[in-house]
Amino acid sequence: PAVPEDGRLVLARPRAEALALFDYLRKSRARGFVVSLSGGADSAATACLAHLMCGFALDELGRREMTAKLAHIGALPRTDAPKAWTARLLTTAYQATEQSGSVTRSAARQIAQAVGATHYEFEVGAIVRAYVGTVEKARGIKLNWKDHDVPLQNIQARVRSPGVWLLANLKNALLLATSNRSEAAVGYATMDGDTSGGLSPLAGIDKAWLRRWLCWLESAGPEGIGPIPSLSAINAQAP
Repeated sequence: PAVPEDGRLVLARPRAEALALFDYLRKSRARGFVVSLSGGADSAATACLAHLMCGFALDELGRREMTAKLAHIGALPRTDAPKAWTARLLTTAYQATEQSGSVTRSAARQIAQAVGATHYEFEVGAIVRAYVGTVEKARGIKLNWKDHDVPLQNIQARVRSPGVWLLANLKNALLLATSNRSEAAVGYATMDGDTSGGLSPLAGIDKAWLRRWLCWLESAGPEGIGPIPSLSAINAQAP
């Protein structure tokens, strides 16, 4: 697809985001980023921004200077390949429940492979059931999707937070939140779910713009880095 009317922003914003991520990583002395990769647009965009950070930094600084600036991390790649750096600096996790489908699982896996992230797949259904059972016992009721849709939806999102926080803590890394401005505006985001994180790259970006940007990143991408065709698995899904 053609670059949208706000084409200058399409080209400039990922570079500004990448610079911010790099500076925060360096100044906080964190050892990378963690993203809960759901197979949807927001988490895919967040993972792609971390990958673009590696590509832009290597292009501008070169491997030696980038290694020097991130020396606190240790065991950095001895290569100029952005995917190798992404593998070192970005960890992603897909966390499935009984309501998760093969489409989102496959999409998350494809994006992680495309950018080179270190990727995990967790099954968290048992944790959801344990929380639901605990509350059901305390309240003396049986929760069901007809009468308790929002609570049952939200507990799934919230259960995914502790696992990625644990990954981040183990790596001394920064957990990146994945909620965007549109979700915050209409109250659609799940507090302590997709809003969990120490840094929120999409907090000022609306969903409509973000989806246009992902289409551009799929087909064109930044000069010198190129497209990420695997984003077709994300862009083909209805919001």
